[in-house]
Amino acid sequence: MAESTQKSEKQNPVNVINNNNGVVNNKKKRKEVAPFGNYRNYYGYRVGHDVEEDPRFKVFKKEWFEGKDCLDIGCNSGLITINIAKKFYCRTILGIDIDKDRINDALWRIRKTIREEKAGNGIVVPSKSKVVKVMNESEGDKTCSTSAKDDETETSSAERNLLDVVSFRSENFVTSWSSLPLKHYDTIVCLSVTKWVHLNWGDEGLISLFAKFWRLLNPGGILVLEPQPWDSYYKNRLTTEVTQMNYKHIVHRPDFFQEMLLDKIGFRTVEQATTSVSGATLGFDRPVLVFRK
Repeated sequence: MAESTQKSEKQNPVNVINNNNGVVNNKKKRKEVAPFGNYRNYYGYRVGHDVEEDPRFKVFKKEWFEGKDCLDIGCNSGLITINIAKKFYCRTILGIDIDKDRINDALWRIRKTIREEKAGNGIVVPSKSKVVKVMNESEGDKTCSTSAKDDETETSSAERNLLDVVSFRSENFVTSWSSLPLKHYDTIVCLSVTKWVHLNWGDEGLISLFAKFWRLLNPGGILVLEPQPWDSYYKNRLTTEVTQMNYKHIVHRPDFFQEMLLDKIGFRTVEQATTSVSGATLGFDRPVLVFRK
């Protein structure tokens, strides 16, 4: 029996750890599973370590956002959402993500940003109100740790301004939309999300996504879209049984998205903002397309 145990330990030297109490634990690092692209540290490998700002901001234009009501679909931890508010002075921006944990990360990030702004005595964005709202499908409206009363008496104008402009919602945008009355937006941002919608809900889900974009935009509004290329689907096709099945039946590949949005959905024009975003890590230098309703 002892000989058998020793042999087993030699075969798995990495996984066997003897702690101070003499208890043997098996530890094996598990690969993160993110069936909706909801990686915890997405921006950690999306942006190069030597880059201070997401390189996509090099092609974003101020007139897309300034003074406008904006919607960020698949906001993950809120980095893009918050920086759009800070850099381009949008009137409001709502970040939506299917993963409640990523929304919690976004709330942590906005609080961290506020603390940094307060330390530097900087004014973030022009605004009026007092609190940031987090809206979940199951829990209804919640507010972050700063109450309206506390905000009036204790927080800086920078904090009130940023909290007024930026909000987050945990929701499956493809299958539901609980905003009542239905609000319309001037700009919708959807960056590296279409592949995950496509793999999880197939062609029907993708068409539903595009149709919702069109319906939610004001006349003259714009959609800032960064679709993933078809060859990137292959890498994630086996994430779940659902993605595996949908991958086999996808007909409308990314090369067809532009034609679909113009001829089928109803957008009037499209502009390619870039063909390669410098500063992005390998595999993320994707074109950014701007559609106008």
